[in-house]
Amino acid sequence: MKKGILGRKIGMTQVFTKSGKLIPVTVVEVEPNVVTQIKTVENDGYEAIQLGFDTKRAKLATKASIGHTNKANTTPKRFFREIRGVDVNNYTLGQELNVSVFTEGEVVDVTGTTKGHGFQGVIKRHGQQRGPMGHGSHYHRRPGSMGTMRPMRVFKGKKLPGHMGTLNVTIQNLEIVAVDLENNCLLIKGNVPGPKKSLVLIRTATKNPGKVREAEELITYEVEEHVEENETTTEEVVETEVENTEVQEETTLESK
Repeated sequence: MKKGILGRKIGMTQVFTKSGKLIPVTVVEVEPNVVTQIKTVENDGYEAIQLGFDTKRAKLATKASIGHTNKANTTPKRFFREIRGVDVNNYTLGQELNVSVFTEGEVVDVTGTTKGHGFQGVIKRHGQQRGPMGHGSHYHRRPGSMGTMRPMRVFKGKKLPGHMGTLNVTIQNLEIVAVDLENNCLLIKGNVPGPKKSLVLIRTATKNPGKVREAEELITYEVEEHVEENETTTEEVVETEVENTEVQEETTLESK
């Protein structure tokens, strides 16, 4: 059966295995998700669970959303997403889910919204080539010919300037490298669509459900505090300095 969780993309980094392999990973912070609704075939025509993510102040929430989250005995949430194909008998209303729902080596699909680039031309949007940049050429960065004149119109799907980005994209068959229960983070191999701090949905892989790859052990770095035996405290240094000054004064008096 499928499972999923909502998280927030933090950024990318890299980890090393004990065999010396470098793995680029995306760090996804996963705050506890709350099951805000359970949909059944009898009531809704299909089975699914609705997850609420990212708590927000009640002042910023609508009365309808507050009433909806009150049924699950939780605070108002900023994002709500449904996950279908799950066994609803394994979930209860108001249940909290964390990163422990996934294991290391598990294959998942990650959905996010790509970065927005605004209105762009064909060179940046579609990767087309520019024309000659000499002054005699009047063709530099334009889209080019619209095609044959026979239909007297532009065919659908013609690559032209327009709005670029902010698309809902799913990257399939990504591997979970590590599950950090202490910091509520998932390390996912490869890149994930969307800018930093954007919402991502992590679900069981559609093409490889239940597949778990053999995860290699990662290198962990622990900071150890070394205390040298020859180190002296400031109080001891001050005492030695006072003793030295007293001895010097005594020697000067005796010489006089």
